[in-house]
Amino acid sequence: MLRMIVILMMAWVLGVCSPSLLYAGESVQDATQNAICSSQNAECSKATAELSTLNAERNYIIGPGDVLDISVWKDEALTRSCVVRPDGVISFPLIGEVQAAGRTASQLKTEMEKKLTRYVPEAILSLEVKQVNSMIIYVIGKVNSPGRFILNADIDVLQALATAGGLNVFAKGGWIKIFRQDHNKTTIYPFDYDDVVGGKHLEQNIYLNRGDVVVVP
Repeated sequence: MLRMIVILMMAWVLGVCSPSLLYAGESVQDATQNAICSSQNAECSKATAELSTLNAERNYIIGPGDVLDISVWKDEALTRSCVVRPDGVISFPLIGEVQAAGRTASQLKTEMEKKLTRYVPEAILSLEVKQVNSMIIYVIGKVNSPGRFILNADIDVLQALATAGGLNVFAKGGWIKIFRQDHNKTTIYPFDYDDVVGGKHLEQNIYLNRGDVVVVP
């Protein structure tokens, strides 16, 4: 009889505890899976950000005033920090003057490697845009802080106006214009501040190019 009682008590204990144990096991498994997913999402986000930065660097067009760090592998004598002159040219040992403005870092690197192979066979050149000084826009007129702005990223018209402190109380927001110089041609783009802020004609909120002038009457 005592043996039967002990067996029944053990069965009762196992019956009560097993769901908890199962639940605890599922909780640990879920927590582990969630942690793995979170880690994977973080890695994906980091990779996406790095890819976006890399694409931006590849597509960036070098301009006057930009600072370039240039070096040749295993040759300290061919390591230079070059400032792009106002005429868009840089000077580098052995190959002399090279047109840098108007090209991407990758395009300039390829041309310089070709020129260097005459003097340094199988030269491996590294080129980095160390400092961006040529991405300049101008916001003038009836804004709170008009002036010349050096950019480190692409911005649209609304962001440019915000950078300039926003419109002042006397501004005519419906008559804003963006002046863009392309070689010898000037293109004027209209911008209606009230419409864009109100969600209308959002196509007017264009991204600005180097040298654009935003005029707020």
